[in-house]
Amino acid sequence: MLNIVNPRQTVLVTCRADVKNFGKQGVKDNIIAIDWHTPLAFNPMMYAISVGKERFSCELIKASGVFVVNFMSNANEKEVLFCGRNTGRHIDKFEATELTRDEADKVDCCKINEALAYMECEVTETIETGDHVLFIANVLGSEVRKSGKRLYHTNGNEFTTTLE
Repeated sequence: MLNIVNPRQTVLVTCRADVKNFGKQGVKDNIIAIDWHTPLAFNPMMYAISVGKERFSCELIKASGVFVVNFMSNANEKEVLFCGRNTGRHIDKFEATELTRDEADKVDCCKINEALAYMECEVTETIETGDHVLFIANVLGSEVRKSGKRLYHTNGNEFTTTLE
C-alpha cells in the first residue's frame, strides 16, 4: 500500500511531557519522524498527526496535549532517519543528532532551530485508529523560517526531495 500513497513529506514532531521514565519522574523532550500528517481546516487552522500507539512520543503527546510539527530540509536526512529509527525513551535525540532545541512561543514544547518551518499545535481531539492514535490539533503559531528543499519519504531508508 505504501507504494500507492508515497512519497509523503517527512516531518519531525517534537513533544515534551513530565513523565515517569525508568522509575524517575521528570520532563522529557523527544523527536519523532512522521510521514502521516495533514492540514484539516483553515478557520480555525487545524492539523493532524498519526502516531503509533507504542511510540514514546504518543505517551508524551497524550500527557501534555501539545506538539510542534517541524518541516525539515533534505539536508537533514541523516537526522530524520535517526529520529525515525530510535526511541527517545532511552536517549536524548537532540544530543544524539546535534539538532538545536528552541523553545516554542505558544505551547510548552520545543521546536527545532534547523527546521525550514514549524507549527505549534494544541490537541483538541484524540482518536484511536487501529495501531495508531490520530491527534487533531489547533495550530496556535507557525512560521516559515527559510526556503529549501523538503524531505519526502519514498520507502524504507529512501527519500526524494522537491525543487525548492
